Amino acid sequence: MPTPRLSKLEFQIMEALWTRGELSIREIQESFPARQMPAYTTVQTTVYRMETKNIVRRVKKVGNFHVFAPVVSRDAAQRRILDDVLGYFGGQSQPVMAHLIESGKLSIGDIKDAERTLKKLAGKGDKG
Repeated sequence: MPTPRLSKLEFQIMEALWTRGELSIREIQESFPARQMPAYTTVQTTVYRMETKNIVRRVKKVGNFHVFAPVVSRDAAQRRILDDVLGYFGGQSQPVMAHLIESGKLSIGDIKDAERTLKKLAGKGDKG
């Protein structure tokens, strides 16, 4: 099953769950910075919608509230976002890489990591 697209709010909710583990809706809401904290009902509605999309799941009930856990991994969500971004460029990574380089957001360390990954992938292709 493909990873669902996450809205910005959904991604922020998932970030709280990935970072802090299983959380109640109140704990998710309180993980937001005070100046950007959405209303409790906004978080609640979003979490319930995420549950129907199989992004989160209820793991237990404590008193009168539920505790939720992520179903989708951070890696899968990030890959989906990157695939969507590359889709805007016809699947070509060069414009994205050029922007990262020009904006100073791509370090020499990032390039060396990418080279190691490319070499590792090339090695896997030789064995097939």
